[in-house]
Parts: sequence; C-alpha cells; structure tokens
Amino acid sequence: MHPSLGSLGHRPWALPGRPWIMAQRWHDLLFAHWPVPPAKMRTLVPQELEVDCFDGQSWIGIVPFRMSGVRLRGTPSLPGLSAFPELNVRTYVRLERKPGVWFFSLDAGSRVAVEVARGWFHLPYFSAGMSARSHAAEITYRSRRTDRRGGAAQLEARYGPSGEPFQAQAGTLEHFLTERYCLYARRPAGGLLRAEIHHAPWLLEKASATFQQNTMTLGLGIELRDEPLVHFSKLQEVVVWAPEEVGS
Repeated sequence: MHPSLGSLGHRPWALPGRPWIMAQRWHDLLFAHWPVPPAKMRTLVPQELEVDCFDGQSWIGIVPFRMSGVRLRGTPSLPGLSAFPELNVRTYVRLERKPGVWFFSLDAGSRVAVEVARGWFHLPYFSAGMSARSHAAEITYRSRRTDRRGGAAQLEARYGPSGEPFQAQAGTLEHFLTERYCLYARRPAGGLLRAEIHHAPWLLEKASATFQQNTMTLGLGIELRDEPLVHFSKLQEVVVWAPEEVGS
C-alpha cells in the first residue's frame, strides 16, 4: 500500500473506486497566497466552475517545490525523469460539491513531465530553467520560463520554515488553502476534467519568504505587491488518479 493511503479519515469524500495511476513525492513547498477580488477571479476561471471563497475573498497561490519519486503505478522511478523542480500558480474552485484547484500555470524543470502532463491531464504546463538549492533551513529557488507556449514568467525567492509544525484545523483559512483533493482542467475541445489526488493531512509550518523577482501572475492581469500569507511544508507523499470528464 502506498504510504499516503494510511490516513483516510480527513478526506472530504471517499477515495475513487478505481486504482490510482501515479505516485509523487513533494519536497520543500512554499505556499504563498495573496487575496484577489472575487470579481477579478471570476473573469479568469471557467464559468462552469464556482470560484471558491473564504469569508467572501478569493485567493491566488504561488507554490514552488521539488518533485521526486514520480512514477506510474507498478513501475520504479526512472533516474533523470522522476525528480525536478515545479512551480504552480493556482486558485480555488468547486464543482458538484467537490472543492479543488484550478491551475493557471505549472512550470517544471522536466520537458518530459511537461509534455506528458499536457497530453494526459490537459494542464497548462510549461518548460522552465529552474533550480532549488537548500542551505541550512533556507531554500533558494529560481525559475525562468523557456517555453514559447506561455508568456514570460520568472520567480526568484528565498524561503524556509519559521515555526513549529501543525495541522490546519477545518474551518480555518490555512485548511481552505491547502487541503484540496482534486484538480480541474479543460480539454482542448472544451470539456471539463477532474483528477482526484490523495495525501495525508498537510503538516504545515509558518514561513519566512523574500521575493527578489515575481512575474508569475502578470499574464493574468494581476500584480502582486503586498506581502503574502506564507506557509512551509517539508514533505508530502501523493497518489493521483486519471482525470475524468465532469459537469457535462
């Protein structure tokens, strides 16, 4: 059994009744979130999806981290293909009472992973030149998009934990922003997809973060000027199910 499946009681709905298809390990995540007016977010998210708000406020998140152990079910991780940095720009939506994540972009340091995710999950992945280096408890993270299918986007940041680990309680903003068990995407032909995921409850820490460059949201017409709400997580084991069409 995959390590992530040892904890199920926190899930907001039951596991899918079919086998998961992919396992991943996520390292040194920074959750950086900024409030965005719901009216602005409504213009950016497919109309079929409800913009998910906390106390009337929608949020945009920038999440840099490292992947390792990426593999298909029943296969080993392949050297050179299973570990790479990734950087997500996301917001929060719901459909059919299932809250999930809508990705505006996903930059990755693996061209193979980018093409597989684009073709299979129909997610807006882009190739980027990326590095994530750890010194003591601080991560130095750099990403510059090189993929011509997306606009220019760059992130340079230093971040790390600054508190004791905790699990977010249901009903809190931290829980709303992190405890999500599916993602939504759109096929090129227009149909909406939902891909289920599972992991143990997030073990979060308060974080410190400094952004030297951050142009990840300029293509959305959003300029991030204020200080974000930031959290850190050291490690998460994840399994993923194949996407299925929804909302039709």
